[in-house]
Amino acid sequence: MAGKVHNGMSAADLIGVSWRKSARSGKLGNCVELARLGGGDIAMRNSRFPDGPALVYTRAEIAAFVAGARDGEFDDLLD
Repeated sequence: MAGKVHNGMSAADLIGVSWRKSARSGKLGNCVELARLGGGDIAMRNSRFPDGPALVYTRAEIAAFVAGARDGEFDDLLD
């Protein structure tokens, strides 16, 4: 990875990471992609703009979000 990893950095600067997206993602690019970073943090980017900004989260932050999503805490955002 080039330089210090921080929120909002260009995802293109995260060299050598493997970006993954959900198998439920549509073919129109309506998804986010995630990548595990060397220090254990997780980066997220918009698949439509792969060189755009990356949001960087700790494992604990991603775990809290995934648990909330599983529990349906964000379902009202889709109404």
